[in-house]
Amino acid sequence: MELLLYEAIKASNVSKATEILRDTPNLKVNWVNHAEYGTPFLSVACDKGLDTVVSILLAHPDINVNLKTKYGWTPLYVACLREHTSPVRLMLKDSRVKVNEPDKDGYTPLWNAAFYDYLDTIKWWIASGRGMDLGKPGDVGKTDVIGVAMLKGNPKVVTLLERFKSDATQTRHAMRLKLGWYDEAAAEMFALVVFVSDGLLHFNDTTPSPAARFFKIAKRLPLELQMILCHRQVGSGKEIIPGKDSEVAFKELAKRLW
Repeated sequence: MELLLYEAIKASNVSKATEILRDTPNLKVNWVNHAEYGTPFLSVACDKGLDTVVSILLAHPDINVNLKTKYGWTPLYVACLREHTSPVRLMLKDSRVKVNEPDKDGYTPLWNAAFYDYLDTIKWWIASGRGMDLGKPGDVGKTDVIGVAMLKGNPKVVTLLERFKSDATQTRHAMRLKLGWYDEAAAEMFALVVFVSDGLLHFNDTTPSPAARFFKIAKRLPLELQMILCHRQVGSGKEIIPGKDSEVAFKELAKRLW
């Protein structure tokens, strides 16, 4: 069954891959195809830009999100070799992902994005708030992210990374605004998840709350709808946490978003 899943993902057959993942409870989700460079399912899904399959795999309790290929490529590394921003965004949102993990030769996912002029990938990386290892200045052929972008003639990437290096906080804020990471509704929903998970907000009009001003409309919605809207604003909108009561789901979602 593992080989069938591998072939379905490789062929970009999302419906078949989803069916196998749904109907095979004992599936070895970290199985690798040794005949093709020891590549795991998650890396193939990232390579093909299949955000739905990536979401399902990330939600699997046994998934190893940093499983490497024969060449030392993690799934995020593979995603950054391709101009597929959706898998990159999903991987960056997952706190388990080691975002700066190099391959066997020392190249990092971010270095590849800068080398190939994947500006949108770098924008989402900055907006995500995850760490950005810009490498050793002068080591253009291995780790220097800004240097390799300069060498390859990618001026927009150079400018953006220089801005980030100079002021990471302001650059991240600007990217989030530009990419629609948060508008007023998204900010309310994000704050809602964080405050509820931290126990700072109770859905009771008689209970004072330091966060109450954020929720003129949001707090009137059913709890499940708030959770869905929040994820839709900030993430892909495809991954809802099933089988959990609202409180547990909020806490899990807050960890992923933060």
